Amino acid sequence: MVILSGLLAATGYALGTVLQQRGALQTGDAVSGWRFLVVLFRRPVWLLGGVVMAVGWVFQAVALHTGSLMQVQSLVTLSLVIALPFGAWLTAQRITRAVWAGAAALVIGIVLFLSLGSPSGGTESPAARDWWIAGGVSAGLALVLARFGARRGGAVRALAYGAGSGLGYGFATAVTKVFTGIVGGGLSALLGSWETYVMVGAGVVGMALNQSALRTGALAPAMAATNAMTLLTCIVLGLTVFGESIQHGGGQLVVVVVGLGLALLGIVLLAAAPAARPAAEASRGEEAKR
Repeated sequence: MVILSGLLAATGYALGTVLQQRGALQTGDAVSGWRFLVVLFRRPVWLLGGVVMAVGWVFQAVALHTGSLMQVQSLVTLSLVIALPFGAWLTAQRITRAVWAGAAALVIGIVLFLSLGSPSGGTESPAARDWWIAGGVSAGLALVLARFGARRGGAVRALAYGAGSGLGYGFATAVTKVFTGIVGGGLSALLGSWETYVMVGAGVVGMALNQSALRTGALAPAMAATNAMTLLTCIVLGLTVFGESIQHGGGQLVVVVVGLGLALLGIVLLAAAPAARPAAEASRGEEAKR
């Protein structure tokens, strides 16, 4: 059930992200700042992407209710691979041999990590002190990455914004694991718990940075950075905040590290994928062919 829910969540996030990228690319370079987000909310394709991603979040929450944070997020990271055919279909994303090699490395790496690392255990109610430390560090790093990305352009901006987005999403995912235990308490329990507001706040920060990353038109770098940082954040929070463990006896730790290394190599290769073109440029290109 955990594996199926995790894969369904990955599919929802992949399709939703590509749909939202399509909407972001249609806004044009003249729109910036908060006006950019306002314009996005007026685009049906972007809103549809949000709905699909919300469905993905539901499946992720179901998986987190019984699975470990590291296990579930590893499965969700496969959205980077699942998004490739969606990107080719909806945003004219070109998939090269290097991209396919990166996708293969990422899948093999995640399989090795999950099968031999077998992340498990941990507590359902982390200490408040651990949450404060994790939240402060995550927010600080996200701010640094956002300011760095604002001063750069192209793929570098996509990577910086994507990494900041991953920090927000990773922290929101960690809080979601605790949030799933509150849902059964009814509306009053949800409105009275800090988890609800922190989860939404971290998710909003992640979404804002993610849209800025996707707007660069570099789908692979944006999704690579977001997925990589979300996975790393969840691994760190799983080990430190939730006290989860990874199997490491009999040389398993070496294979687990190799698996994560392969996953990172796959992310680097995927980050080199050709950028999708904004809708306006694509239209001019089609007109020129005629």
